[in-house]
Amino acid sequence: MGYRTPWRARVAHGPVDTSDIYAARSPPARGSRTTVTIVLGAQFGDEAKGKISDYLAADARYVVRSGGGPNTGHTIVLPEGKIVLHQVACGALRHGVVGVSGPGMVIQPFKFEEELRELEGRGLLRGEVVISDRAHVLLPVHEVEDAWEDDLRSRTAPGAGLGTTRRGVGPAYADRAGRWGIRYGDLGHPAILEERLKLLYATKTHLANLPPFADLLGQLLETGGRLAPFVRPTEPIVWGAIDRGEPILIEGAQSALLDVDYGTYPYVSSSHPTSAGALLGSGIPPTELDRVVGVSKAYTTRVGEGPFPTEDTGDWGEYLRRVGGERGATTGRPRRCGSLDLVLLRYASRLNGFTSFAITKVDALGGRERVPVCVGYRMPDGRTVRDLLPAQAEELAKAEPIYETKPGWPEFHERLHERLRSEGAAALPPTLKEFLGFIAIETGVPVEFVGYGPARDQTVSLGTPPPRRRRAGNS
Repeated sequence: MGYRTPWRARVAHGPVDTSDIYAARSPPARGSRTTVTIVLGAQFGDEAKGKISDYLAADARYVVRSGGGPNTGHTIVLPEGKIVLHQVACGALRHGVVGVSGPGMVIQPFKFEEELRELEGRGLLRGEVVISDRAHVLLPVHEVEDAWEDDLRSRTAPGAGLGTTRRGVGPAYADRAGRWGIRYGDLGHPAILEERLKLLYATKTHLANLPPFADLLGQLLETGGRLAPFVRPTEPIVWGAIDRGEPILIEGAQSALLDVDYGTYPYVSSSHPTSAGALLGSGIPPTELDRVVGVSKAYTTRVGEGPFPTEDTGDWGEYLRRVGGERGATTGRPRRCGSLDLVLLRYASRLNGFTSFAITKVDALGGRERVPVCVGYRMPDGRTVRDLLPAQAEELAKAEPIYETKPGWPEFHERLHERLRSEGAAALPPTLKEFLGFIAIETGVPVEFVGYGPARDQTVSLGTPPPRRRRAGNS
């Protein structure tokens, strides 16, 4: 089904002329250098990255989603209501901003169309939309394989199931690495697409209930034709922005502790949701990076299986689930809940080079007399761990949290909300400021933003922190 001409035209005549992709470029003058910011989850996901990305997108010209696919759900609460973005970058919600679904993503084309259709139908598609021609195509074949793999794990070894979203992301990334994948640039070349789809099907003979080859090929050709105006080489888009000194926001998906190398393997994603992965998945070189904002709740949650040292399965965990509305944006599954874990934040900070934190959902803890915080782990061999996670998930599962309790802060009643809207950070309760300062001291990373509700305007800036000093090496 087609879309209205104004939208298609707006996208087709988008932000950059790619005819000079290979033209020589002069480096920008130092004073005109762009600001490149990465927003990353600092825990196990669901930290309100979408909210913080949307907040910072107000000052961006380009927002680039660097990884993930339909398994991610970035919830943004607008005056018109709530929207959950899965594969479209949040820049598409703002006038004058380009939302780029970058080369590091695996994108389900039929669901991408559904997402665009919903945005247009609700009048929320205000920016422009671009898909990298290097992004990989996630297919219904991958969704079938994802379910098959997780069922196989559970049948083979009790407790080995990963609890994936079954959206096909893992198999799509596996095919990308195995060089069986199909990229968005291939959709406009029928002969290439048919050949590559045949090769892909040849690797899936162990699977039942695959869609008929001819049917899927026809659907891809049809959908690929409709998506063609969005598909571009995105490297010249972001490089051109850097040359022109325009601000770029990289919107990370999943979170640092789900990184396939550095997370709680094998209970991880199949991509690199770290700052290094964000650069790789956007085509931006590390020399252009200015700021890395790590997003953390004032407590901790996790969806799916895997170690979770501060998880509370009793009253405290149920309280956090209830007051925080903790259900997955993509699956609707209830989230596992527990206290803030500073060991995880220290580790994520060193791994990603956070220049600041955004601490969200502080309102959920309002009215508590005391707030527990994990400051270290006691391991079975007697060691105390503060900032390094064991490589084996089984070892992390044995960690015993060491807690400190901090004074709580008042409930976020309407009067406090009014003061925050008019006075900004000055209106934050003193004990909450102490809590944020404790996080900064314990991690060595200042808190720059505080989220105190789901709405777009319920975020306050504490001011830009000074440039981060490099840690002295131990020689």
